[in-house]
Amino acid sequence: MTRLIVWRHGNTDWNAANRVQGQTDVALNDLGRAQATAAAPLIAALRPDAIVASDLQRAVDTAAALVALTGLPVRYDPRLRERHYGRWQGLTMPTIAERFPAEHARWRSGDQAPGCEVESLDDLGKRMGEALQEAADAVSGGTVVVATHGGAARQGCGQLLGWGTEVLRSVAPLQNCHWTELRDDPVRGWQLRAHNVGVTSARDIPAPV
Repeated sequence: MTRLIVWRHGNTDWNAANRVQGQTDVALNDLGRAQATAAAPLIAALRPDAIVASDLQRAVDTAAALVALTGLPVRYDPRLRERHYGRWQGLTMPTIAERFPAEHARWRSGDQAPGCEVESLDDLGKRMGEALQEAADAVSGGTVVVATHGGAARQGCGQLLGWGTEVLRSVAPLQNCHWTELRDDPVRGWQLRAHNVGVTSARDIPAPV
């Protein structure tokens, strides 16, 4: 039974400021690096056979914490990048609502393609689903860890599970450095085994130095 660990990157300064990152290449901050360091032993204990990561720096650095423990190489896949948010990237949601009220309202209502050059959820799901399936196929019967992004992770997992947009809207987003576990049952196909798993207490995260 193949297992996928879909791991969101650690915290960034843009996360902390509630700015839309999308595909802007923002690095981890001190907290994000500490989160990755704290989470990596938990994931290493799952005995991964392979690591695949988005090529954006925050995912690269998150994966590096696991590499340091396992010695596994990383394959980078640009299909694992976050949703492209077009003209919204770098802005906060209050600013987006002020500058693009019609498009923001469509986004809030669940419109898959609200405008402003924001990537559609359908396109995001397809590219993420393809990347996740390819990563799983490469370690058939094993465990692969995929370091990616919050929105991309949710849509990609939904694609494998066959969940529509309305179902995915009810799924809580991944916290920084938490992960979703999927398993591919030979008879039933992909199944959700766990969601938002990770270090849950601040006291368990080493203080930045």
